[in-house]
Amino acid sequence: MEKEYLIREKPLKALITFALPMIIGNLFQQFYTMVDSIVVGRYVSENALAAVGASYSLTNVFICVAIGGGIGASVVTSRYFGAREYEKMKRSVYTALLSFLAVSVILAIFGLLTGKHILQLLNTPENIIDMAVKYLSIYFIGLPFLFMYNIFSAMFNAIGRSRIPLYLLIFSSLLNICLDVYMVRFLHMGVSGVAWATLIAQGISAVASFIIFQREMANYPTEKPEIFNINELKTMARIALPSILQQSTVSIGMMLVQSVVNSFGAERLAGYSAAMRVETICIVPMAAMGNAISSYTAQNIGAREYDRVPKGYHTSIGIISFFAVLSCIVLEFFYSDIVLMFLGSEGTQLAIDTGSNYLKFIGWFFALIGLKMVTDGVLRGAGDMKMFTIANLVNLSIRVLMAVTLAPSFGIAMVWYAVPIGWLINFIISYMEYRTDKWRHI
Repeated sequence: MEKEYLIREKPLKALITFALPMIIGNLFQQFYTMVDSIVVGRYVSENALAAVGASYSLTNVFICVAIGGGIGASVVTSRYFGAREYEKMKRSVYTALLSFLAVSVILAIFGLLTGKHILQLLNTPENIIDMAVKYLSIYFIGLPFLFMYNIFSAMFNAIGRSRIPLYLLIFSSLLNICLDVYMVRFLHMGVSGVAWATLIAQGISAVASFIIFQREMANYPTEKPEIFNINELKTMARIALPSILQQSTVSIGMMLVQSVVNSFGAERLAGYSAAMRVETICIVPMAAMGNAISSYTAQNIGAREYDRVPKGYHTSIGIISFFAVLSCIVLEFFYSDIVLMFLGSEGTQLAIDTGSNYLKFIGWFFALIGLKMVTDGVLRGAGDMKMFTIANLVNLSIRVLMAVTLAPSFGIAMVWYAVPIGWLINFIISYMEYRTDKWRHI
């Protein structure tokens, strides 16, 4: 079947075919979050950029819960798809959708009730906290739409239909950008404008995803499947929870580290926020390859094509190496221009220097996070979650401990020195587990 290319085509063709739409789509997704920052930075104020940046580290945790949950659930769906057990595939899909819809509502309520307190715990500067709370409140209202869109995207990917999320992301991104400019520049809604723009765009995409996915499922005629199965949920949770942890590790680390950055004041926070947006874009191809090799591994194990997994892994390393070199070249030559794009001519020198210094440094190390993500992806796709979880916890601990203990004494640069060290240790632990070949027997 055409949709079984992950278990039929050569690894390079299969992975590029699968991952390229994800990379393009995720770049569009990150592009419109970057536009949020550019619009408020240039048309509102540097403090508004800092407020959105202070919120971003928290909102990104929720985004990663949605993405990680979707990836974890899609591993189960991919296996059923690879084995052509379509009734079980549908049961896993509907169980995931209902479960994560409930989770999103709970998290939205939690966020609305505690958002301001969390920002205060993170040492958010007093002169921007009201704007940050306003942004977060609107964001949490739209959290169920965000979750449903990401779960549907993961399910499309699980059955090899990664182009559909791409088209929806392009539409959503362009709509979000148009709404950003209209609401901020012409309606003068400030940070509320970018929050409402995101909510509306994601809401429309979530509804469209639901309609298209229902039509896609009609291509696999079965007896009427269960819409919820507790045993299926337990199986998903065993993979999804470590996957959520893995996806959230960087974001939780960012949030905890954010409290250290916040203590240096709004100007440094603005520069750091701009740099973090750029870093997130550079990581997109690495994350997409990690997700691609995860589905590739799951489908090939489901089809008992075990020898294809190492071939796919080595192919993934070659692909992420290309993107790491490209990111390094762009950042080393254009770091200052990139930061100025966010801050404009009115940006303070302290903010510009902070963002520029971070980008100059981190540009050399994206190969490490690429290696980490594709190795983690193989383990996740195989359901080998123990060392996977340990590796990501170690990564998180290193980043937080170095930032908290060293930055107050030796300066804000300690925050970013910790990043590649965490990535490297994470990769070493995951790679050692991969080399044991335990993933073949799980």
